Amino acid sequence: MGWIYLILAGLAEMGFVSLLKQTQGFSNPLATGGFLGCALLSFWLLTKATASIPVAVAYPVWVGLGAVGALLVGTLLHGEPMTPTKLLFSVLLIGSIVGLKQAA
Repeated sequence: MGWIYLILAGLAEMGFVSLLKQTQGFSNPLATGGFLGCALLSFWLLTKATASIPVAVAYPVWVGLGAVGALLVGTLLHGEPMTPTKLLFSVLLIGSIVGLKQAA
């Protein structure tokens, strides 16, 4: 169950990352509320995940999911360029996440 919590925490992190730009420095109340809701949900799910997954594994996986999610959000929603270098390091990051899961 811990891995399900961790994946959901990563998805919630992608939610707050996707809303970060729309908060406009926390001056947009709706986007700010969504950002805060996703952030709280993400942290809560992360704490649930660490009940059965070591923090030394759960936290880097959570950060990695958020980093890849931020790259995807930036590329797909905000028109940021996807370069071969970004793609390469994203694949390496995903490989690291899979490796950490196998090592857990």
